[in-house]
Amino acid sequence: MKTNVSPKLCPLCGGTKKKGKTTFTVDLGFGVVVVRDVPATVCSQCGADWIEDTIAAKLEKIVDDARTKHNLVEVTTLSA
Repeated sequence: MKTNVSPKLCPLCGGTKKKGKTTFTVDLGFGVVVVRDVPATVCSQCGADWIEDTIAAKLEKIVDDARTKHNLVEVTTLSA
């Protein structure tokens, strides 16, 4: 059975999805990486977020760099 779910509606709660920003956090075991101001689509009701593939690739590079540095905590802002 096919359902017609609007791409503008959150599949989790039915709220409205809008362009916004989120904070991306990764626990590496030895440390934590926090990236603020990440462009995302965010549900206005439950706060769930979706990150585009191009942004995810940038986040992956930041995490890989942090893994190499082996810092306990790294906090950064995503630059466009």
